[in-house]
Amino acid sequence: ADPAEAASSPAKARNVVSIGDLDIEGGGMVDVQGTIAAIGHMSPPLATTVLDVSDPAKPKILSRIKTRPGTHSHKARICGTMLIINVEQYGMLTKGDKVGLAFYDISDPRQPKETGFFEMGGLGSHGTGAHRFQADCERKLVYTSGSADGFQGNITMIVDFSDPRYPRQVGRWWVPGQYAGGGERATFHGNDYRTHHPLRLDERLYVSLWNGGFAIVNIENQKQPRTVSRFNYHPVYGPPTHTALPVAHKILGRKWLLVFDEAIGGGCDDPPAFMWVFDITDERMPLPVSTFQVPAKEFCEGGRGRFGAHQPHEQVGKDNLVYAAWFSGGLRVIDISNPYRPEEVGSYVPTAGQGCGTTQSNDVFVDRKGLIYVIDRCRGLDILKFTGSNARTK
Repeated sequence: ADPAEAASSPAKARNVVSIGDLDIEGGGMVDVQGTIAAIGHMSPPLATTVLDVSDPAKPKILSRIKTRPGTHSHKARICGTMLIINVEQYGMLTKGDKVGLAFYDISDPRQPKETGFFEMGGLGSHGTGAHRFQADCERKLVYTSGSADGFQGNITMIVDFSDPRYPRQVGRWWVPGQYAGGGERATFHGNDYRTHHPLRLDERLYVSLWNGGFAIVNIENQKQPRTVSRFNYHPVYGPPTHTALPVAHKILGRKWLLVFDEAIGGGCDDPPAFMWVFDITDERMPLPVSTFQVPAKEFCEGGRGRFGAHQPHEQVGKDNLVYAAWFSGGLRVIDISNPYRPEEVGSYVPTAGQGCGTTQSNDVFVDRKGLIYVIDRCRGLDILKFTGSNARTK
């Protein structure tokens, strides 16, 4: 398809309606708290944009934060009046440049003020620093992927920001073999096995490990996290493991984990990246019971960029609906009321941003009002509303 035609094609929707949108530079993540939203941008010179979304039909830019030299900051989290962003290597660093996590006071969202910085080691290659992370606002902890001296690839770090002027590491976890500087010998190649995204539920972290599958980690003692179990379906299934999302409530009397792979290449020849459903009732033995895929042909032909699973909204409500960003497939709304047979109940493929040629929905957030925020990695923010129903209410 001609890129100009793709850019001008109207949005495609099923059981999802548009509430508002904003023509804005592409982002890797969107987070919303109350009437304030934050977008972590993919590329310099912008790190973060803070938005007023009190009128979701007309989101307004309040302030912007620029990137540090040699880095990008494509992830952002809001905790009350605190904004936390990742600082990850993006190109060449020079002496004195830092990577890690930056903390900002946004009590006045029009004038963010940096209050502290958690510096990470392991410098010297593209991608060092913090990647994806979760902010535990109640406990004042960040669970993050991050680089560290002596390690191959990112590890899991637990960072205390109870004093945001001096954030500090309180615990860390890694796959055996990553600590080359400590004499460990890897059974995997390079940084194939590395923390991509840790998510907490109760006293467990659910850690995606890129080409290493995922791990369930006990953090009852935050200073000494310990492995409960690991499951790796690679290399049989190619796309790397992006996110392992635990469901906070039981469905059909059992506990569940939703695992999202990340589509890497474009075109129709790549193996599909999809969503796995794991029964983790016995957390020592995760059991895959089903998968969810979106038919590829409509979205992968004609140079439409990446197509496939990427990132879900990181909570599953009692309605059992999963909201997932699917790159050129836009937003997919998936009902897991029957975890053995996930069913799509809604979708929305936004119009491609100006000059982008194709949709590349990268991240999704659902606020307490049920508004869905979808950020495109090339350009554009869409604010949507699901109008359908799940299996329980049909």
